[in-house]
Amino acid sequence: MRIVAGAARGRRLVVPKGTDVRPTPDRVKEALFSSLQALVPGARVLDLFAGTGALGLEALSRGAASVTLVERARASLEALEANIAAVGLPGATVVRGDVRTALSGELPGGPFDLVLIDPPYGLSDAALTTILEALVDHLVAGATVVVERASRDAAPAWPRALLPGEPRRYGATTLHRAEHRPVGSASAGREPR
Repeated sequence: MRIVAGAARGRRLVVPKGTDVRPTPDRVKEALFSSLQALVPGARVLDLFAGTGALGLEALSRGAASVTLVERARASLEALEANIAAVGLPGATVVRGDVRTALSGELPGGPFDLVLIDPPYGLSDAALTTILEALVDHLVAGATVVVERASRDAAPAWPRALLPGEPRRYGATTLHRAEHRPVGSASAGREPR
């Protein structure tokens, strides 16, 4: 696993052995960031269920202003810290703990312009909905939220303030994307970018 593009292009990332970590394949990561390329430079990024940090660190390499990475598993946190050091770019902040707990308080680096969510494939639809509802309070208007799920799983039940776009399927993985349109805003009926 490696950083695909940007200032840290080609840097190798470590993945903990013997865990349930499921890194995003490089081809899916490339497709994701190709679709986000205009949004990443200068963005404040939130990486939920960060795992090894591959998505958040890719954003940092591509010019994001900062990335806040939320992870609770000890083995993943060790890999995450090693990967931050390997990438060698400023702007990464690690929040150790459960995603739902983190979203119930103030998160460093927010409010966010871009959120990358790569939950365990076993996460229930109800748990994902709870997370998305809590996330809305941490977003700027117009923020983009991307959720990676197994293609066999249902699309996220987006809260009213998140306007979904068309999902993109890459084999066993589907990327779901939505744009934050605060309820009552003049732009609430527009299509996402």
